[in-house]
Amino acid sequence: MGDAWILLSAGEASGDLLGAELATELQRRAPELDLAGMGGDRMAAAGVALAVQAREVAVVGLTEVLARLPRIWRAYRLLAGMLRDPRPALLICIDFPEFNLRLARAAARVRVPVCYYVSPQIWAWRRGRIRTLRRLVRKMLVIFPFEEALYREAGVQVLFVGHPVLDRVKTVPPREVCRARLGLRDEARLVGLLPGSREAEVERHLPVMVGAAARIAQALPGTRFAVAVADTLHPEHVGALLPAAADPEIRLFAGDTYGVIRAADLVIAASGTATLEAGVLGTPLVVIYKVSGLTYLVGRLLIRVPFIGMVNLVAGRRVAPELIQGDATPDRIAAEALMLLRNPARLAAVRAELARLPGLLGEVGAAGRAAESVLACLSPARR
Repeated sequence: MGDAWILLSAGEASGDLLGAELATELQRRAPELDLAGMGGDRMAAAGVALAVQAREVAVVGLTEVLARLPRIWRAYRLLAGMLRDPRPALLICIDFPEFNLRLARAAARVRVPVCYYVSPQIWAWRRGRIRTLRRLVRKMLVIFPFEEALYREAGVQVLFVGHPVLDRVKTVPPREVCRARLGLRDEARLVGLLPGSREAEVERHLPVMVGAAARIAQALPGTRFAVAVADTLHPEHVGALLPAAADPEIRLFAGDTYGVIRAADLVIAASGTATLEAGVLGTPLVVIYKVSGLTYLVGRLLIRVPFIGMVNLVAGRRVAPELIQGDATPDRIAAEALMLLRNPARLAAVRAELARLPGLLGEVGAAGRAAESVLACLSPARR
C-alpha cells in the first residue's frame, strides 16, 4: 500500500456497482491514491484491490445472516485489521449498514475518518442509528433528497449528491431499438420479470412470477415474457428455476436488464433498486417481495414507512402496486398486471406519473460529486 490509500467497504451487488463508480471517479481525480477493501467484480475492475469478495457476506434477512455469520465475522476481522497498519487516510462505507457501522466503530478507535456513501434506511426503521452516525461519520453522502434534511436537522454533515441511476440509464437506447434487440415485433406485448440480484431472492420470486405469467398469457394470448438476469447471477442457475416445458415461453436475457425494462409494456419487479430503474425508464410496474417468515415478522414490527418500493417512496405516493409476502401469489400478481395491461388509459396515467421521477432524484454526475466530497475529507497532507 502507498503512503495515501483509502479503504472501501461494500457488501452486496448494489454496493459493488456504487463502489466501482466512485472508485473510477476517485482515480480520475487522484490517481496517486491506492484503493482497497471489500467489494465485487466491478470494484476490482475499477482498480480496487479486494481483500474480501462481497458475495461472501451478501445476505438479506435474519435467518439468512445466521447461516453466513462465520464468513461475515472473518471479513470484519480482516478489514478491521487493515485499519491499523498501514492506516488508511479514510474509510468509505457503502450502504450495508449492519456490517459497516461496526467497521466504522473500529475506524473511530484508531482515528481513521469515515465517509458514508448511501445512507442506511433510518427513515424506514431504527431511526435511533442517526446518533451513532453523527458520532462516527465525518460526511454522509446521500442519494435521496429527503435524506439531506433529515441528517442536517440531526447535526450530521451531509451532502445530497443525486441518484446514480440517472447516470446509468442515460445511454439506454429508445424503446423501439430495445424491442428490436430482443427480437420483438412492434405489436408484441412484453412483460418483463425482474426477480432480484441475489440467488435467494430469485429462488423465492421467480416461481411466483412464472405462475403469474401463465395466468397473464391465458387472459391475454400472445403476451411475451422476458426474465432480466442480473449481472451477479449465473443464467444457468436462473434457467434451472423455469419449468422444463414453459407455457408460455419465457426467455432469459443476461446483461441487458435496462433493455428488457425499456422494451417492456410492464415489469413485475422484486423490491429494490430495480423498481426505481423501471420508474426512471418510464415502464409501469408491479412490485413484489418475499422473505423468510421470521424476517417478515420482525420487519412488520420495525418498518415505519408506507411503502417498500423505492419508486413509491420517491414519488411519495402509490404509483406501483405492492404485493408483499403472502400477498405475492401468482393470482394476485397477475390480477394487478392485468388491470394495467387491459387499460391503456391507466397505463398512460402511470407513465405520466413516472415521468416526474428523474426530476426528484437530482442531476446526473452523482459519483463525481461523491468523489469530490470524499477527497475534501482527506487531510491536506494526503489530499
